[in-house]
Amino acid sequence: MSSALTTRIAADYASVAAAHPAADPAGQRRRAAIEALEAVGLPGGRDENWKYANLRALERLRFAPAAAAQPAALPHDLPGPLSGFARYVLVDGVFAAALSAPLDATAAQVRSLAGAGGAAVTPAPGSSAVAAGRPLAELQGDERFALLNAAFATGGIGIRVAAASAQPVRIELVFLASADQQAGASYPRLELMLAAGARLELIERHVSAGAQPSFVTGAVTIDLGPGASLQHYRLQELNLQSILFDTLAAQVGQRASYRLHAIMSGAQSARATLAVRLGEGAQLSLAAAALGERQQVQDTYALVEHTAPGAHTVQTFRGIAAGRARVAFNGKIVVHSGAHGSDSQQSLRGLLAGPEAEIDVRPQLEIHTDEVRCSHGATAGKLDEDMLFYLLSRGLDRDSAYRLLKWAFLEDVIAQVAVPPLRRQIEERLVGRLGDDNLRELL
Repeated sequence: MSSALTTRIAADYASVAAAHPAADPAGQRRRAAIEALEAVGLPGGRDENWKYANLRALERLRFAPAAAAQPAALPHDLPGPLSGFARYVLVDGVFAAALSAPLDATAAQVRSLAGAGGAAVTPAPGSSAVAAGRPLAELQGDERFALLNAAFATGGIGIRVAAASAQPVRIELVFLASADQQAGASYPRLELMLAAGARLELIERHVSAGAQPSFVTGAVTIDLGPGASLQHYRLQELNLQSILFDTLAAQVGQRASYRLHAIMSGAQSARATLAVRLGEGAQLSLAAAALGERQQVQDTYALVEHTAPGAHTVQTFRGIAAGRARVAFNGKIVVHSGAHGSDSQQSLRGLLAGPEAEIDVRPQLEIHTDEVRCSHGATAGKLDEDMLFYLLSRGLDRDSAYRLLKWAFLEDVIAQVAVPPLRRQIEERLVGRLGDDNLRELL
């Protein structure tokens, strides 16, 4: 990070620091975050894991949080709430009570983090208590953008599921970006904790309130206790003028299960950083799809660490780059010493759909023990000419045949969405992005 950028971030922090006295715990944590950021800086283009991200946009952005604004209604194109899911809305990172279900209305404890200054959700009995209250020193690697969130966030939401139940708790979070990037940044924040044996289905949407370009820096921390189960759907659907830097850190406890489905189709430039640590016998299923067109940048870095014996990871990525877009997925799996019996599979595939588009898929394995079973596969290329010829021979025009093949390519990930109404919403959006109403006949 350049010294000029560091100076601007520090100046923006100073302009809002007075609202958060340094004497209280919230102010102390904010100050510690900005000091850590000044010491280590944000990543730069020379950082290996950031070479595909668009970091130049930071030179023209404001980092102070935008003034709180509460729209009277949600965007007209936002799908309605799904049956059985309690919907909570945050506008530029701040909880919007008028647009949300009542807090604590579900079997989970849900609370606004406004004024919490990054304080952790109260740990549940039997949880590892790592994720929500992570030391700032742990955010100085590829998770450094989370320091921005810790320093500037004025709100957020905390969810704690404290007990096992016959049916999973169901919650939908809508993070709405409404501020123009020239007026300030949006800092969505989620702190999630599941006690031993607890179950949660979570939908996390990131959408824009209108056509204005927004600057969004999000942070999600997740702590799953022993035997807990989380189905997590992350939908990044910001408008095509916005910029997003997003960091997710998860600790998956003994025999816990984390299924993460990420669909990324919005924003002019988006970077997602995922850091997941697996305990003994923990399971992770990561299925991600990215669609880029025009001059979009969709970049994901996923680090999965097997820290104890018997952990299992399945990682699937499908990305399409059209126009002059760049789509990248860097998946790294580290098996630590002593994590024998680990099992991991990676399937990373990218599709070039434009002569000036760029696809980068990079699987990595770092193994420090014996008795493991790890495999990976990665391909990047153009559409299958044999399949294209087959469809053309059946009377389809070339454009429709191209779109049908793109659809089939993405379905490897979309078909894994286990909530049928949500899957339909995702498919409807992707049909719109692919620009072929004839595909609706497949839904």
